[in-house]
Amino acid sequence: MSDTLSNMMPLGTKAPDFTLKDTISDKNLSLNTLKGEQATVIFFICNHCPFVLHVNAQLVQLAKDYKQKGVNCIAISSNDIENYPQDAPDKMKLVAKREGYIFPYLFDETQSVARAYNAACTPDFFVFDSELTLKYRGQLDDSRPGNAIAVTGQDIRHALDCILNKKDNLNVQKPSIGCNIKWSKA
Repeated sequence: MSDTLSNMMPLGTKAPDFTLKDTISDKNLSLNTLKGEQATVIFFICNHCPFVLHVNAQLVQLAKDYKQKGVNCIAISSNDIENYPQDAPDKMKLVAKREGYIFPYLFDETQSVARAYNAACTPDFFVFDSELTLKYRGQLDDSRPGNAIAVTGQDIRHALDCILNKKDNLNVQKPSIGCNIKWSKA
């Protein structure tokens, strides 16, 4: 496992728009149709990264816990599938069904969305308010594979609670750590 840190996009950045194919529904979906009424959580993940496998259940739980509060989650995989075929769209669909994803799992074939978000690792998290203004970026929580800390999602949950309660998030925002995004050579 390589330990790559997220790049920490500046707070206040507007979410770059996109339209990508959802591997679950096989439909092209845009950010504007997917965004939440109160907040939107975008996470860059993939099928094989041990850091993502470690948090998958919490991603599903977080989405379930906040859906009724007007928060939508969006998962995106941007990995190069030529060199990492286990991350191909057909495999993404299988993972989404197996893990019980209640959010779209989009494929960023050109990697342009990952570049627009300055995403660096899997998982890499971005939390936007109702106006799609970045309020949080960084880690899910302090848990990592093998460190014996429970996966709670506390950092993102706190960020979402701040947005929902119209409070400033004064907590330190720590970078996410994960496998590097597998960039294509072309």
